[in-house]
Amino acid sequence: EVQLVESGGGLVQAGGSLRLSCAASGFTFDDYAIGWFRQAPGKEREGVSCARSSDNSTYYADSVKGRFTISSDNAKNTVYLQMNSLKPEDTAVYYCAVTTRDREGVGFLCHWIEGMDYWGKGTLVTVSS
Repeated sequence: EVQLVESGGGLVQAGGSLRLSCAASGFTFDDYAIGWFRQAPGKEREGVSCARSSDNSTYYADSVKGRFTISSDNAKNTVYLQMNSLKPEDTAVYYCAVTTRDREGVGFLCHWIEGMDYWGKGTLVTVSS
């Protein structure tokens, strides 16, 4: 059984930092592409950053490029999203999701919500001004 559990969300002031974690279990970590998605109040879910360890590929949305970094500890089956220089517009529920799809690039997958196979329950990030 595949399970994804996000943690690390909370309330932070603009300019601050948070590190989100996605603990994965029930599958071979290296065989999956993993993405961080977020859904702000009143907005559609969007891809933030996605990665696939098999080809060391990463993707970042323009809105977070240079501020967020996706990384992983494969031994722990955990993916992280380091978020620096946070802005109020980063406020959202952040979700971890994975897929075994290997023909599509991670940039494409990060724009294809329906392509993800498993989702965590999300963790709320609130950035105050």
